Amino acid sequence: MTVAEYIKQLQSFEEYSFSLDELQRELGRSMTAIRSELSRLVNKGEIVNLRKGFYLIIPPRYSFSMKLPIQLYGEKLFRFLNKDYYLGLYTAAKIHGASHQQVQRDYVMTSSPKLNDIFNSTFDIKFFTTSHWPAKNILSKNADAGTYRVSSPGLTALDLIYHQTRLGGLNRMLAVIEELTEEIDQQDLTDLLSWYPGKSTLQRFGFLLEVFGGTEQHKEQIFEHLKSTEYYPVLLSPNSQQKPGSVDNKWKVDVNMKLESDL
Repeated sequence: MTVAEYIKQLQSFEEYSFSLDELQRELGRSMTAIRSELSRLVNKGEIVNLRKGFYLIIPPRYSFSMKLPIQLYGEKLFRFLNKDYYLGLYTAAKIHGASHQQVQRDYVMTSSPKLNDIFNSTFDIKFFTTSHWPAKNILSKNADAGTYRVSSPGLTALDLIYHQTRLGGLNRMLAVIEELTEEIDQQDLTDLLSWYPGKSTLQRFGFLLEVFGGTEQHKEQIFEHLKSTEYYPVLLSPNSQQKPGSVDNKWKVDVNMKLESDL
């Protein structure tokens, strides 16, 4: 079997990616012969070398953009890299229908050490790391090529708030967070509060729920959780040059910026 024939076989099973090791194992041919055929297929635009040793198949419907949705290959890619992952931040928000702007970049949360971002004329994938891998709040969703993992609406909102300084600031994401709050159900929030360690992020989220007019039940649930232990004043927008001053809200959030949502 040739590489091209194997690729057609994969596509018949709705698979859109493969590794170099997989080819050698399945085809039993020399690496020199395999690399030669891969090179021809890359030049013809039928496959793309996403990462060393890992390729994407470009079917006709994606031949113009030469880009595949990450949902079609994410699971296989991170199995190849032997890393935990979930699609997060703006990518997850878009999946949950909470992104009113076109997001060209893909955002992925992985375990440490951090992977190098992928950026070229076609693909733009930014990796973030987290040390917390809960059994809850990471959802398994179906795509044409199988399943993929994505943060729940609640975890997505908290991740955005936590990483706000690396993502252009809170105002840039405010509308997205507001839309996400409408997708958070009671179980999502209950699960989050059972393990989420970032009090300051929960304080900021609770404060934003007040601003957005979030449900009383969600606000009260977060507030009762915070009251169960001590919590201290935090800045709404983290700033290494500034310390929290006096606060006049129950969330103990020092509002050190002007909130401007574009919704």
